[in-house]
Amino acid sequence: MGFNSKYHIDVDFEVPKKLQWYYAPAFFGFWFVLYLCLVNTQVNHIPKGLTRSEEASHPDSFIAQRAEDTLIELTRIGPRVVGSVANEVTTVQFLRDEVAKVQAEASERFEIEIDVQQASGAYMHWIMVNMYQGIQNVVVKLSERGNTNENYLLINSHYDSVPGSPGAGDDGSMVATMLEVMRVIAKSNDSLAHPIVFLFNGAEENPLQASHAFITQHKWAKNCKALINLDSAGSGGREILFQSGPNHPWLMKYYRKVPHPFANTLAEEVFQAGYIPSDTDFRIFRDYGGVPGLDMAYIFNGYVYHTKFDRVNVFPRSSFQHTGDNVLSLARALANAPELDNTAAHAEGHNVFYDFLGWFIIFYTATTSIIINVVISVVALLAIGVSIYFMSVRSGCSLSGVLMRFGIIFGIQLVSLALALGLGLLVALFMDGVDRSMSWFTQMWLIIGLYVFPIIFGMSILPAFYLEKTKKDLLSLGFRVQLFMHSHCVCLVILLITLTALGIRSACFLMLCVFFDIIALIINLVTKWHRKAYWFAIAVMICQILPFTYFTYILTALLMTIIPMQGRSGAESNPDMGIAVVTWLFALMFAGFIVPLIMFFRKTRTIVLCFLAGTILFIILAVTNVGFPYQPKTSTQRYALIHAHRVLHNADGTTRTDESGIYIYPQDRRIHIADDELKALGHAHKVSEFCDEEMFCGMPLYNHRWHKDREYSLWIPTNLKPQIPTAYPSLTLQEITELEDSTKRRFNFSLVGPDHMTIFVNVKNNAKLLDWSFNETLIRENEPPPHFVYFSYGLDNSALEFTIDVETTSSFDTPTLEIGIGGHWVHHENTRSQGLSDHIDNFPSYAYVQAWVGTYESWYF
Repeated sequence: MGFNSKYHIDVDFEVPKKLQWYYAPAFFGFWFVLYLCLVNTQVNHIPKGLTRSEEASHPDSFIAQRAEDTLIELTRIGPRVVGSVANEVTTVQFLRDEVAKVQAEASERFEIEIDVQQASGAYMHWIMVNMYQGIQNVVVKLSERGNTNENYLLINSHYDSVPGSPGAGDDGSMVATMLEVMRVIAKSNDSLAHPIVFLFNGAEENPLQASHAFITQHKWAKNCKALINLDSAGSGGREILFQSGPNHPWLMKYYRKVPHPFANTLAEEVFQAGYIPSDTDFRIFRDYGGVPGLDMAYIFNGYVYHTKFDRVNVFPRSSFQHTGDNVLSLARALANAPELDNTAAHAEGHNVFYDFLGWFIIFYTATTSIIINVVISVVALLAIGVSIYFMSVRSGCSLSGVLMRFGIIFGIQLVSLALALGLGLLVALFMDGVDRSMSWFTQMWLIIGLYVFPIIFGMSILPAFYLEKTKKDLLSLGFRVQLFMHSHCVCLVILLITLTALGIRSACFLMLCVFFDIIALIINLVTKWHRKAYWFAIAVMICQILPFTYFTYILTALLMTIIPMQGRSGAESNPDMGIAVVTWLFALMFAGFIVPLIMFFRKTRTIVLCFLAGTILFIILAVTNVGFPYQPKTSTQRYALIHAHRVLHNADGTTRTDESGIYIYPQDRRIHIADDELKALGHAHKVSEFCDEEMFCGMPLYNHRWHKDREYSLWIPTNLKPQIPTAYPSLTLQEITELEDSTKRRFNFSLVGPDHMTIFVNVKNNAKLLDWSFNETLIRENEPPPHFVYFSYGLDNSALEFTIDVETTSSFDTPTLEIGIGGHWVHHENTRSQGLSDHIDNFPSYAYVQAWVGTYESWYF
């Protein structure tokens, strides 16, 4: 009959009954246990460190205890700041002594050359001129005797540290690792086709000055054809490979052989996009030397990074073993790689790479990635089309009817994903609005309730209502749930194609997500399980185990990395917004195909509403002391503080400002949490209040980032004058020379002062800056003044001589040039007045205050 031919339901199709609601906790528990037992353990898994007593049975292995002992001796020197005796004399001698020990143990097969480089130069670092004088590098070349190969492998780390920090993790750990790798290779009888240059650079924190000095000036620089860069943004854990190449995919062929892989294209793209508030020497070697390589760094426990708590006792020995095994393997492999003889011939584009739980690594070229992404997308759409066709055949519903339902469900899915993101952002705005942002800073588990729960709620509440309202639909519950999965897959395919077209290699994550969904779909179509709702669900669950494991693994590692960074990312933006977006993006991948399975349980809406209730509960917890973001020593709130004296001169030589004060640079969003302590220092002014009238606010800004965060920085005038340990910076106008005509003049200056100074340059009264003796980039690109020059020196404390050429359309009778000089005594002991020390000591126990004394003085010429 006509009615039966149109609406006939195949007798083979199973009309499911919903599972009882009390099975839902077991369903969620399965995924939670999977996370705890597999993901959480693998994220933190590192091998046991070998001891000296085990060296005899592991003669060619990296010995973690020996590296640890080296780090202990290095950190006993204390903070190693550029310009200090500790950095320029004591540490250099320490490295000489350690290399001598390696020479004493080395086999007759190898020879070791050591060179201590001292160099001066300048380059552009973001928007400021970065200038250095007499900084040092300790450079060691290890090669086989008689080897004439002129293509070297470069391995780099830095031995300097930031003011006040012993620098165990950053970067003493990598210095110790390099020394142990050097020792193991030198005492072995393994061949080295290419020499290895070990660069212990002495000025990375300034930033990146010593690597620039090496790659632009050292005698061995031009021979370095590949790089292993070792740095740290944390202390311990597993080092991650987060930059490769660029354009040299052959490097990953050798990284694939390391025993403990941990690498990800996402980390590379996030870092290179500037979302991470750090930089590494890798960029200098790449940009100024064209050296391809691998950039590796510690990223966990970033709470102690650049603080006095970056000590040996928080750096686990097993981390040495993890990194040492990998670096030793890479050094041996790359030093014997034939590609090193002609790296240009192997430049083939970018890589896509990612490890799986540290067990193995997958990599392929960006071109291959595009092909894979397109093929997977096409197959996914075809498979979904076949599935929809079979739904119409088996349900008795017409194909147009199924397509109409699919269109409605696709719209609901889009709205649900938008709702999920909106709810996450709403929580972030609320937490920031009640001044409770960063509640997860110490208690990372709060993210589950604050952001995962509302996102899951948003993804599931509308489907739950729709399926409830359509429970008498011709299309069975099982088929309607499948349509929600197909809709989510189509959303991911659209996003995958878009990101691929934009050249974003991290689109590989979406490809993996779509791939495993299509595997489940194909299995269900072949086995006809798609007709049987629960068999279909089982197939989906099995196929989602790997993507759930992988994406929660990546999300956990990412959060462990970026959460501590929010403590030094400034106060300008709401960090909860970023956490919400990141959680939402990964929830699309690890939960997008799992959430629809909730619809198979009775009381679906009640189950879904439990996520909303959980969100409210976690918000309540987060605004109590449970969500207080900081803890003493382990997860502190950071402040930079300068007790400064500033003097601003007028054109006639009189003084318009002469005052002492305290410059405070809060480094995270919770800037009001220590208001009571700041009020005890005096009346606070926003630094931005001074910026309209004064060049760079008339303040002793330490670097360009301080100017960026001027709106949230404070200046507190005080009667306490800083105790400056040496003479104030002295700027002397030595000569004024008239150039081609009377409208152009050259000003010759000489500057002496502490080993860290800032030079601010501006023109006045419609004058034009024609040229100067600093780096020419700002002048060549016609960047408008004022300009920022960061200057530091190591052993060479001679006067800095510089010239500035100015043109005016009127007369030099009025000032045409303004210069400001900031002096920073960042490593001198006992430079704080007792009163200032008392105030700093009154800061809460959870605060870390990096303090020094400084001066600022400006003149018109």
